Amino acid sequence: MAIEAGLIAIGAGLAVGLAGLGSGWAEKDIGAAAVGAMAEDQKNFGKGLILTVIPETIVIFGLVMAILLWTKMV
Repeated sequence: MAIEAGLIAIGAGLAVGLAGLGSGWAEKDIGAAAVGAMAEDQKNFGKGLILTVIPETIVIFGLVMAILLWTKMV
């Protein structure tokens, strides 16, 4: 039982950690492109903001998976 709980905890941590890492990596490129587009034309602010927020959903999916794994452990 203790080994199973430990492996589930490691899986939950990996789910959140790797999702956050991937999201940050994606936001880096999207944010740079959005700032460049806004420097040329300020009308692109809304599009840049929306495209910057989209990778955050990946972290939410990782958090949901961690919560599902945590409820399995309890």
